[in-house]
Amino acid sequence: MGFLDHVEDLRWHIIRSAAAILVAAIVVFCKVEVVFDRVILGPAHSDFVSYKWFCALGRLLHYDAFCLGQVTMKFQNTAVTGQFMMALSTSLWIGFIIAFPYVLWELWKFIKPALRPKEVKMAKGIVFWCSLLFFTGVFFAYYIVAPYAINFFGNYQLSPSVQNIVTLDNYFDMISTLVLALGIVFEMPILVLFLTRIGILTPVLLRKNRKLAFLILFILSEIITPPDLFSCLLVFIPLYILYEITVVMSTRTYRERLIRQADKDKE
Repeated sequence: MGFLDHVEDLRWHIIRSAAAILVAAIVVFCKVEVVFDRVILGPAHSDFVSYKWFCALGRLLHYDAFCLGQVTMKFQNTAVTGQFMMALSTSLWIGFIIAFPYVLWELWKFIKPALRPKEVKMAKGIVFWCSLLFFTGVFFAYYIVAPYAINFFGNYQLSPSVQNIVTLDNYFDMISTLVLALGIVFEMPILVLFLTRIGILTPVLLRKNRKLAFLILFILSEIITPPDLFSCLLVFIPLYILYEITVVMSTRTYRERLIRQADKDKE
């Protein structure tokens, strides 16, 4: 295929991906009021399921700090079309999350013809694993990190005379950024495996720069969480464990690559 043929092929993959997102968004939009109140505003409600989990864990560990206080956050809309536009944004955002596996599958269909049979075999199940890691990051952000972030910011006051009245746009931006950021960060093992297979990364390099990775992950955790140590550690510890798992997977992949290269040299 020539360059323009590749562009045309990619265009149709993008169109089908966009159509899948749009269909999912339309389905969400049909019940957007319920979805917005129970899903988007869920972590801002005191009866959110995560708060019950945290309290149960706190009682089990005899550590009262796990049991968060009542959320006192209030919301307001400051634009004439604000609530309608928020309904559209919510529908598209959740539509993208729902359609993410299909979007990955379309991307894989575009890339697959350019790969050799051995490379296709090595990438078997990539759509499933990428989707699993993405949803793991999304659920971790929504059920673990977001409740702590909302509770911290919602209850933080410089003065008792100042109330926290938050705009819908500001709240939605925080939730969507947090969820998508961790969903993408949790794709790190797949990215490292790919870079290891093509020879850009090695396990030696990953181990050598472990301290740098430690610092980068800690800074990243500080950026995407409220400015308190516990919330930062809540994100940092799983990310660092994920990094160590990635090092182990990279070591295995690198060994397999060396074996294949040795077999090729013998031929």
